[in-house]
Amino acid sequence: MRLAAAFFLSLTLSAAPQPAIPDTKAGAVLTAWLDAFNSGDHARLSAYLDKYEPDHKDRLDQLMNFHDQTGGFNLIRIEKSEPLHVEALVKERGGDNFALLKLDVSDSNPPSVTQLNLHIVPRPPDQAQTPRLTFDEAVKALDAKAADLAGQDKFSGDVLIAHHGQIVLEKAYGLADRDKHLSNTLDTQFRIGSMNKMFTATAILQLVGEGKIDLAAPLGKYLPDYPNHDVATKVTIRNLLTHTGGTGDIFTPEYDKHRLEVRELADYVKLFGSRGLEFEPGSQWSYSNYGFILLGVVIEKVSGVSYYEYVRKHIFEPAGMHATDSLPETDSVPNRSVGYMRKDGAWVPNTDTLPWRGSSAGGGYSTVGDLFRFAQALSSGKLVKPDLFAQMTSKQASAPEMPAGEGYGFGMGISDEPQGKRFGHGGGAPGMNGELQIYPRSDTVIAVLSNLDPPAASRLSDFFDERMPAR
Repeated sequence: MRLAAAFFLSLTLSAAPQPAIPDTKAGAVLTAWLDAFNSGDHARLSAYLDKYEPDHKDRLDQLMNFHDQTGGFNLIRIEKSEPLHVEALVKERGGDNFALLKLDVSDSNPPSVTQLNLHIVPRPPDQAQTPRLTFDEAVKALDAKAADLAGQDKFSGDVLIAHHGQIVLEKAYGLADRDKHLSNTLDTQFRIGSMNKMFTATAILQLVGEGKIDLAAPLGKYLPDYPNHDVATKVTIRNLLTHTGGTGDIFTPEYDKHRLEVRELADYVKLFGSRGLEFEPGSQWSYSNYGFILLGVVIEKVSGVSYYEYVRKHIFEPAGMHATDSLPETDSVPNRSVGYMRKDGAWVPNTDTLPWRGSSAGGGYSTVGDLFRFAQALSSGKLVKPDLFAQMTSKQASAPEMPAGEGYGFGMGISDEPQGKRFGHGGGAPGMNGELQIYPRSDTVIAVLSNLDPPAASRLSDFFDERMPAR
């Protein structure tokens, strides 16, 4: 699903006057954030962070890039207001997406931001709708949009659209390596971030289908020596697959200190295994990269081979995915693109942010062609038994912060669309962004991969989603 890139949206400035913002501490910070962010001015954004988010000065480059990618936000209306909390509906300046901005602040002078989140939401009924196109028109519009964004240096990557099993658009845009002036091709391999979670969930369900894993069993059944007793005894495999286990993230200051030392899945357990639960398993939803690390460790324990060997033999090979893997960054992968993140207004390699290698939580690499082949193999029953595939692609969990109609299955984001159900997963991190979305009713697949910061790929997937025929 698109939560991994939810912070990175794109918004359309309206001539209508801005709605009144509440005269509260939360309202004052919202005003300051919008003014600073929409200015696109380095000094104003820095001053905002100094005053309201002093512990997050490292986000300045991220915010500047976010502004470069989006152009800013138009405030549509205030949805909820409390003294220390405000929720605002906002819209893209140059695109189609609407988002709900949620802001919490402390009761201090000046207040400090304790949480600021942006989540894509469906277009409100009272807002003008993007006209639906014929399928062929939508494909042509997507191609033109990708080319336009590539010309503005806001997209670099590959796009694939398939309909009824036939590829109708497969095209490369931009550069795979700026220093060497190498263009992207259809063979270019892009880092896919959290999209690895689809492969991990598929592997778990294969082992469930073979009777080797029980979805209801606690983690400790498969990892009896797991360091934390509560995690081992309370968190089930189902909890891990649906992000309802309370197992937390891996991207922490502790991880940053050991980024290049964490080389195998077991190393993550050494780093985080003693950590307790963030909440009672099953009581809420919270995206957990560490939960999918643990699923990878379970796969290794049950299968007797490394996670990487398992997915190669049981997913990539049967699906014909010969350009997908998670080899270490130190290994030579001839067609692997260089990822570029925005820093001080320029695109720079993301090398110093990358993990040692991809994992069961994310970080591998693939091509749009391989992602299409994965979608075909998964949907046809070649990889997972039909009853388990049905569960995988049905809502198993949801949360208040998710857009209306969205939920999470087993390693898949699920959404109810005018086009029918959509399932898939996105991935996003500095210098990488990807989307695979599958529409079973119309038998349509869209795969977009980019070697630029989010929302480079997600923007195009959303663009097509808004314009493809509803029926």
